[in-house]
Amino acid sequence: MQFDGASAIVTGAGQGIGAALARALAAEGVNVLVSDLSQESTHRVAEEIDGVPHHGDLCNPSVIAAMVDLANDRFGKVDMLMSNAGFALGEPDGPTSRMDAHWHTSWELHVMAHLRASRLLLPQMLARRAGVLVNVASAAGVLSQIGDAAYSATKHAAVSLAQSLAIEHGRDGIQVSVVCPLYVATPLLGYDEDPSDRPAGVISPQDVAKATLDGLKAGRFMIFPHPEAQKFFAQRAADTDRWVAGMQRLRERVSEQTDGTDPASLHRFI
Repeated sequence: MQFDGASAIVTGAGQGIGAALARALAAEGVNVLVSDLSQESTHRVAEEIDGVPHHGDLCNPSVIAAMVDLANDRFGKVDMLMSNAGFALGEPDGPTSRMDAHWHTSWELHVMAHLRASRLLLPQMLARRAGVLVNVASAAGVLSQIGDAAYSATKHAAVSLAQSLAIEHGRDGIQVSVVCPLYVATPLLGYDEDPSDRPAGVISPQDVAKATLDGLKAGRFMIFPHPEAQKFFAQRAADTDRWVAGMQRLRERVSEQTDGTDPASLHRFI
């Protein structure tokens, strides 16, 4: 696909993976709309890459519509959508311990935000028979995140939605990809922009951005920035009972070593 001169929307782009994607795309000559919940972060990254800032809560459909309108107004068209916005809080006491509001917000941000933006962008992409829809999901979307059922369930749904879009529109010239990293050194896990103390297996946001762009250039649907995630995915599919039993043992080991199951506490024990 052609990057230089193209235009892109990147959500959750104020920090972490989203900011790394925005910078990587800009370095390839892409005009980028930087969207984030934080106005300060949005403007900081947009100024750095000479992009267009947009801030707001993407759980709100009107905010998504305004984002797409702004991108169309500034760029004339949108070639790429990078749906990266997300969050994870963990669970105080198992899958049923979070209230409905938490599950609802997870669904709105991890699934519906991508669907709503795609719904608005697909007509112009289909008319051109060209366009890219990327959902930055998680390895939790093909495996599971211990201690956060809402995150795992909605990331599974995000992978499924991307797959449906790829099946439906692949022959229409629309490239659909889903990115499934394991642990990444982002503020979500308590890391700053340039972490030097990350454990083995925790990669940088820049690594994810590079893997994503490499995957797009290769035309891949499933993009695994951690190669081992693809191996775990295959093992789960080959013998799900054995895989669940292994995850149960891992959960027991985590419980013995840490009091919390939030991502910032959990990832250092796996």
